[in-house]
Amino acid sequence: MSGDFEERSGVVPCATPWGCWYQTLEEVFVEVQVPPGTRAKDIQCSLQSRPLGLAAGKDLFQGKLFDCTIADEGMWTLEDRKLIRIVLMKTNRDAGNCWTSLLENEYAADPWIQDQMQRKLTLERFQRENPGFDFSGAEISGNYSKGGPDFSKLEK
Repeated sequence: MSGDFEERSGVVPCATPWGCWYQTLEEVFVEVQVPPGTRAKDIQCSLQSRPLGLAAGKDLFQGKLFDCTIADEGMWTLEDRKLIRIVLMKTNRDAGNCWTSLLENEYAADPWIQDQMQRKLTLERFQRENPGFDFSGAEISGNYSKGGPDFSKLEK
């Protein structure tokens, strides 16, 4: 169900020097550009609950993730020998768990991107809670700390 919603709502990427990262309610995705021709055997990727490290000939990043993930459900792939894609499963999967950065002290989303990420996760949560409604064109405004937007007037 979430895949269909994600395709309609798009992603909100946070640019980094090596690529980007983005998130859904359940997962965090990391896309890393590496030199064309990179081979899987040249990649060292450490996926643990909080520590994350990636090297491809040189260290790309290493540190403590913003929040906990399920270590044995994380995975990485090398696509077209030039893109590493990492998928991390969040431990805390509610809409209030919008990561503000990939690592604790690095790769933070700027305030506008952070707001867009929170809006997307809020819409994703409402879509899951109300599967008969179409939220793909919904606009959200307001203060998230006060319970979020009121969708009571939407029709099926």
